[in-house]
Amino acid sequence: MITKPDTQLIPSTPGSYQFKDAFGRVIYVGKAKVLRSRISSYFQPIDKLHTRTQQMIQEAVSVEWIQVQNEVEALILEHSLIQEHQPRFNVRLRDDKSYPFLVVTTADEWPRAMLTRGKLKKGNRYFGPYVEVKAIRDTLDLLQRTFPLRTCTENKYRRHEKLLKPCLEFHIKKCCGPCVDKVTAQEYQQLVRDLLRFLEGHTDDVVEDLLTQMKTASEEQDFERAARVRDRLFNVQKAAEKQVMVGTRSEDFDVVSYVDDEFEAAAHAFFVRNGRVLGQRSFIMDKAENLPTGVLESRILEKLYIEANPLGSPKAVYVGTEPHNKEFYETWLSGQRGSKVQIQVPKKGSKKTLMETVRLNAEDAFKRHRLKRLGDHNSRSKALNDLQKFLNLPNSPLRIECYDMSHLQGSNYVGSMVVMEDAILKKKDYRKFKIKTIDGNDDYAAMAEVVRRRLINLLKEENSQNNETSSFSYPPQLLLVDGGKGQLSATVAVLKELNLFDRIPVASLAKRNEEVFLPGKSEPVILPRNSESLYLLQRIRDESHRFAITYHRQLRKKSMKDSVLDGVNGLGPSRRARLIKEFGSINKIRQATLEDLLELTWLPEEVAKSVYQKCSTPNKVI
Repeated sequence: MITKPDTQLIPSTPGSYQFKDAFGRVIYVGKAKVLRSRISSYFQPIDKLHTRTQQMIQEAVSVEWIQVQNEVEALILEHSLIQEHQPRFNVRLRDDKSYPFLVVTTADEWPRAMLTRGKLKKGNRYFGPYVEVKAIRDTLDLLQRTFPLRTCTENKYRRHEKLLKPCLEFHIKKCCGPCVDKVTAQEYQQLVRDLLRFLEGHTDDVVEDLLTQMKTASEEQDFERAARVRDRLFNVQKAAEKQVMVGTRSEDFDVVSYVDDEFEAAAHAFFVRNGRVLGQRSFIMDKAENLPTGVLESRILEKLYIEANPLGSPKAVYVGTEPHNKEFYETWLSGQRGSKVQIQVPKKGSKKTLMETVRLNAEDAFKRHRLKRLGDHNSRSKALNDLQKFLNLPNSPLRIECYDMSHLQGSNYVGSMVVMEDAILKKKDYRKFKIKTIDGNDDYAAMAEVVRRRLINLLKEENSQNNETSSFSYPPQLLLVDGGKGQLSATVAVLKELNLFDRIPVASLAKRNEEVFLPGKSEPVILPRNSESLYLLQRIRDESHRFAITYHRQLRKKSMKDSVLDGVNGLGPSRRARLIKEFGSINKIRQATLEDLLELTWLPEEVAKSVYQKCSTPNKVI
């Protein structure tokens, strides 16, 4: 474990610091406005540090630092060091997508328009990134008919230049033929300028110019040229429809939102220029360090803007939560733009609505990321093999059963059993349990009851002479309970009671720090944070929690209906159902006046009065 360096030796300047382990590997990189204060904060009593920070400090043996002039330089240095060393305790960006950009190669003598991926080159104009490549291909096809720039490679251009014959693109009017001098350099550059204006969002200017050209050609009775301009006008208007309008024509802003869990976050951004969405991007972040909400928002902004946006910096950035050290990030972005940039949390109106749309896109990216991991056979196999190794299981856990409890102050106590086979959730084998023997709040006893009932069914199935099998017939290769040592001990006691302890491996997963507890071991097993095995356990644990909560809410909703309308003379099941349907909910019945109930011609007057009396509150006005 690292010892605290002499405070007087640490400079009181901005900079970046790096913690290293016994092998000299960089395990964490940070930045600070004041290095002395920030580094010293790691050397307080270890029990006051966050769990993940504790682990980092225990593995570190030294800390080094690099001084810079200001916070912005510290941010850039931190980013480059993280890219170089990939420290295990830092947030990591999982951007496995290669987003397409639309590029106009303005650095070339005869610029071309095309789609590109990968590294952006200086001197060219880029627009995007775009999420759907098909949509931008369709748009580019329309734009080629309006602004017929070349799209061919340099070799193809030179070949046709020597042959003095244009390619097919020229004959179908998707290229103006610069290789065979069918257009002057001045006319070609005007097409480039018009395309750039359109892509920048100045579509009205382009449309107005085309209308003027069409009118001029018509007045000159050059009807063939007028028809060509008309077709170009149609195509540019059709392409403009694909640019979603979300603001006024003078607005340049970005909208950033995210969703997250304990270990990962998915962020999504819309880039709006001149009121139109000209690009969007999503990425996954591995939260390898403790990140409160404001700090996570700051990290997302860093990942998004550390490299220059090809669309230019926005006037405003709208975020879901205010970032930590907001003033610094506004100053940093203002420096990139050359004028003031504001970071705001929209509270109402169109920006708030747009924020919800961006959040939906982030949720979709998160869902697709998880489904991709689940659908990858290699990932599933590796997760099961790693679980066998980390938990010292006798076999690969092809069948995992996970149990969780749900209740509200001891009422409507339920348990859930969720099954995963070959690392895929098997919903038809799910089971839900009403707790029968527990009064009050006792999670340990409730867990023991649920596990006992499931395992007794297993033994019955095994001893049955019936050849038919059910999901209870198969013992799990891993029995997982949601909770800590208490839930684990209760489960182990049941396994021993039924003589199954040697047959069925058991473990518990504590949600707070994602620690796995095993029988007979005082210290938990810490699975690697970015491992597929930990993700698999989190997935089944979260599913068992969801399943238990859903069943608990169903019972609670049913009991609320029964408790309010139960015992009303003359109100049988049919009338009760019709009454709820008539008002829409139990709460609406509670809020109804006596006159409202008496207006129901199918409900007898005495029954209406009884319902009102049963549902009335002290604030009810007759």
